Amino acid sequence: MSALDTRKPRPTRTPAPPVPAMDTLDQTHAQMLVVLDKLAQLMDHLERDGVDTAARDSARAICAFFNDHARQHHADEESLIFPKLLESGDAEIVQHVQRLQQDHGWLEEDWIELSPQLQAVSEGYSWYDLDTLRAGVGIFADLYHDHIGLEESLIYPHARRQAAAQAKT
Repeated sequence: MSALDTRKPRPTRTPAPPVPAMDTLDQTHAQMLVVLDKLAQLMDHLERDGVDTAARDSARAICAFFNDHARQHHADEESLIFPKLLESGDAEIVQHVQRLQQDHGWLEEDWIELSPQLQAVSEGYSWYDLDTLRAGVGIFADLYHDHIGLEESLIYPHARRQAAAQAKT
């Protein structure tokens, strides 16, 4: 018999309300913009100072964010937000959601290309090509900014209105 088997049961209580999915997604967008800015700053730092402790720490944090948090964010959008919008019957919204889904694939491809070089920086290696890395970072950041802009200006507001309408029924 384990200690867990002998412990008194905990009293039942009202569960805490969940953090609204849209609020969490908005917060992640804000974090993404900060990390993208740090990524651009890292390119300048590498050009100026090379691979030093600050570059290694920055690259490590950037890799962790895009390997984990950003990928989970995309998965959450794909499962929580996009399906209902694709079923909405609104041709314009469907077209934009399909574009965002395509963006997720392209962002993943871009990250797969950037990640090994940034991981190398995080480990203290300097075998990366700064011009190639900077160009890849530019493409990645531009797509992310465009992607977030579309979600924040059109898709998220539409999803919020749709959720509010469904809550009333």
